[in-house]
Amino acid sequence: MATRSRIGVQLKNGSVLSVYCHWDGYPEWNGKKLKEYFNTRQKAAELVDGGDISALWTDKDWDGKEQEFGTLYYEGRGDVDTEPNLSESFQDFIKSVNDSWADYAYLFADGEWKCYTPKGNEEKIPA
Repeated sequence: MATRSRIGVQLKNGSVLSVYCHWDGYPEWNGKKLKEYFNTRQKAAELVDGGDISALWTDKDWDGKEQEFGTLYYEGRGDVDTEPNLSESFQDFIKSVNDSWADYAYLFADGEWKCYTPKGNEEKIPA
């Protein structure tokens, strides 16, 4: 069973650009991988610009073959309408988390990743 998440970057005007991520959304995996591999605003923005994600950090391609670790985007298997979603505020971002049935939300803001529950409560990302 998937642990879904939304991954977003807060823009200067307070809006949030985010994508859906289907697998491994819990803080012990996606949270740690975001902090480890997407730890700058530029890297976070590039991640989100890629569109909706099947797996944030995997060594399998769409055919299950081994590949170098990286992000598996839905666009890579030919899906359409995978563009990032723009929420006008943090509250709208949390609403989008609920609308996508996500279990966690990750937001890159003020130079760091933060994790939230669908109710908007902050969760700790393990070191």
